[in-house]
Amino acid sequence: MPVDRRRLLQSLPSFLIASSVPVLATPALAARTRLGAALLVPKTGAFAALGRSMERAATLAQVATQRDAFRVFDTGGTPEGAAAAGRAARNAGVGIVFGPVFGREVPAVLRALGPGIPVVTFSNDAALIESGAFLLGLTARQSVTAALAYAAGRGIRRVAISGPVEGWGAQARAAALAAGPALGLECTQLAAGATSLAGVSGSGDGLPDAVLCSDPAALIALAPQLAAQGVQALAAFQALDLAPDVLARLEGAWIAAPDPARFAGFARAYELRNGSAPGAIAALAYDAANIADQLRRSGGTDRSALLAPNGFKAISGDIRFREDGSAARSLAILQVSAGGLRTVATQLAQ
Repeated sequence: MPVDRRRLLQSLPSFLIASSVPVLATPALAARTRLGAALLVPKTGAFAALGRSMERAATLAQVATQRDAFRVFDTGGTPEGAAAAGRAARNAGVGIVFGPVFGREVPAVLRALGPGIPVVTFSNDAALIESGAFLLGLTARQSVTAALAYAAGRGIRRVAISGPVEGWGAQARAAALAAGPALGLECTQLAAGATSLAGVSGSGDGLPDAVLCSDPAALIALAPQLAAQGVQALAAFQALDLAPDVLARLEGAWIAAPDPARFAGFARAYELRNGSAPGAIAALAYDAANIADQLRRSGGTDRSALLAPNGFKAISGDIRFREDGSAARSLAILQVSAGGLRTVATQLAQ
């Protein structure tokens, strides 16, 4: 006898009827179930060596977690290549994209992916805030606010800002001028390339308590005068690859940077596996793989998962993303001592 489906459903308990009806996934649910991650790096072109080092760093993290965190797509280091990589990642069904490396590639990737797939770029360009991407790269704002917060806690009140007026230097100057008042600091600017403190202005008299430099060359030029006049040197550098002879000339300086001990552990494991030393950007790819694993274990890869209030563990500094794509990050405050670096504090970088 043919089965009357309507009568059969009417005879079943309501909870069984509900379980037999297909559930249409909402966009948010769909995003949380797309757990695959994509790594967008330049595997060809002028930056292929950088891309290879990043892929190797991500693979190293995968070995540690025993999970396949990524599918890797080649951007070629160009916006056009990044757009193609983004489309390929979307078609592969990934739930989150880590990359691209360069800020100029990010808008193309965002357009290629469309809404619903978060992008965590390795760029540190503050111009990308509010673009829709999250910034994993160490920003000038993070480095500057960490250095200034530590200095303010040590009694510093007047800070002169030195360094280039473009790129990282321009972003560092802007960050210092914006963050200084909230920390009780009076921040003034030195001319680009200044080798003396002449012309420092402000409401107080005399020399500043500290000079914040965003470029090693600027700090090296000022260091003898700062030491002679008892002015504290502060540094917010884009990279911490300082040669021993440079460190020897910066005795006593306070530098905000990722914890070198964490990086050293990663670097040893990377070199043991690959036979060469990694760079700071490769460390970001290692962090990306670990963030992907943390997201997978939490069960989601959508924007709300990235905005988890506890943030993520990372060797480049534990990080907590904000809605606008910026991030708060934990950085070390390092003091140059006897030609080396020692950690004197851990500071939250806003």
